[in-house]
Amino acid sequence: KSVVITRGFDGCLALYTQEGWNDYYQKLQTLPKTKKEARNFVRIITSRASECEFDKLGRINIPTNLRTLAHLEKECVIIGAGNHGEIWSQEKWDQYYNDNQDGYDDILESLDDFSL
Repeated sequence: KSVVITRGFDGCLALYTQEGWNDYYQKLQTLPKTKKEARNFVRIITSRASECEFDKLGRINIPTNLRTLAHLEKECVIIGAGNHGEIWSQEKWDQYYNDNQDGYDDILESLDDFSL
């Protein structure tokens, strides 16, 4: 078994099952290749994507370039984020959560077009 890890948003790494990555990759391919921003986004996401296999103890070795990108040095946090997981440094997650938790109700209200 393996997973795909790549650059996420807001300073984290995104972790996908093989099936989840294939779905995401297919969506990336639908972005307009005539738009520079779309090409740049696809390049940035896919150039860092790395397939990581589980060892006998169920661990994965995250490549150095991705660990550096997400500032993973000591403790990390793994959270569920819908169709993928996210890997955060503990420090960055705490900062992100604290910065955004007070706006939770405002965020929810801004999503009024969605039915949750």
